[in-house]
Amino acid sequence: MKVEFQESMIRPCFLVVDREYASSISTRKLVLETAKYNVITSYSCAEAVETLALYPAVTGIVLDGGVRDMPHDVFIDRLKELAPRAPIVIVGFYDQLWHAKGDHFVESFEPAKLLELLKSLTPKETKVIEMQNESLNKQ
Repeated sequence: MKVEFQESMIRPCFLVVDREYASSISTRKLVLETAKYNVITSYSCAEAVETLALYPAVTGIVLDGGVRDMPHDVFIDRLKELAPRAPIVIVGFYDQLWHAKGDHFVESFEPAKLLELLKSLTPKETKVIEMQNESLNKQ
């Protein structure tokens, strides 16, 4: 059996800040993990700040616009302070305060639109993931 060497890659890792629902996990988390991205999930602004303080090297932040346990400007400023290079993607309804502070905005809850945006933010890594998937499908 021949074993091929594959170049190692650190997969993109996103902090997903989502609303919490009883007896379920974040649908966005499932969508992103299915695309083979790494995901850290927080269910409030306060938890997101604490999580980002522990894990500041995220590729990006995906924020549900309905999470509102902290003033928008304070929250976004804190995220940018903790992870200044991580783009902030706001998902959901249009809100002037969120929109003004975020780097990207996805008005829809359609997973395909969110994935397309995240792929555009990580084109090199996404290409490697897709090539690995193709290789696995051939086996």
